[in-house]
Amino acid sequence: MKKLFYIVIIALTLSTSCSEYQKALKSEDVAAKFKLGTELYDAGKYAKANRLFEQIVPKYRGKPQAEKLMFMHSNAFYKTKDYYIAGYQFENFQRSYPQSEKAEEATFLGAKSYYQLSPVYSKEQGETIEALEKLQLFVNKYPNSQYLPEANALIKELDYKLEKKAFEIAKQYNQIAYFESSDYEAAIKAFDNFLIEYPGTSFREAAMFYRLDSAYRLGINSVKRKKEERLEVAKGYYDTFKRFYPNSEYIAAANKMNTEMTAALQELNTDTKLNTKT
Repeated sequence: MKKLFYIVIIALTLSTSCSEYQKALKSEDVAAKFKLGTELYDAGKYAKANRLFEQIVPKYRGKPQAEKLMFMHSNAFYKTKDYYIAGYQFENFQRSYPQSEKAEEATFLGAKSYYQLSPVYSKEQGETIEALEKLQLFVNKYPNSQYLPEANALIKELDYKLEKKAFEIAKQYNQIAYFESSDYEAAIKAFDNFLIEYPGTSFREAAMFYRLDSAYRLGINSVKRKKEERLEVAKGYYDTFKRFYPNSEYIAAANKMNTEMTAALQELNTDTKLNTKT
């Protein structure tokens, strides 16, 4: 009986709460909507709170409560993972209340909203670039912020995503190339650009190896009149790779390429000497 009693009490409480909420939604009492919306927000019921906030935001413009309402309204979108609107609303809050004690938090959460929209590295990275810009603006504006460690961690994560995207694009040139000089030249150029744009990348070793591999394939498969020059370029990439990564997991493959290129160059030199004597 006691258990049944508690179930009835809970059911009545929920029923009363629901009826109160429905009543508030239909009411013209702006203050009642604000009060209940705040209570729901504080209780973590952000979707319900925001339905009330949406009805009263226009009516509170210019009033003392507007600042609090606008922050709750923005944050409720963030909490319900509606990141597009959250980012937009937080930016509105910053413009409207630049001196607010919540301005720093709003700026960070606005930037983090864009971070949440960043897709996996294999997709178009427009949102990632935008998120990086927003986070960097936050770091510049609030260099001593309590959110700085998290902001820097998010920037690092997004930077890595762009690096991986660029590396995989360059690697794809290498892996799908058939013997067409333009295919291998495109791969070499892509890796050159990648290494210039991301000098401290964690993919540097792999990028230098695949650049060597592309140059090796181009040289070995070239027509005779272009072969020597291209092999010399490839051997230069080999020397650079070996100097930086003598113990690389790729070194055995690189050494094999070098052996083949050396033999090919020797063969070219022999042919040249024979032709000269003739």
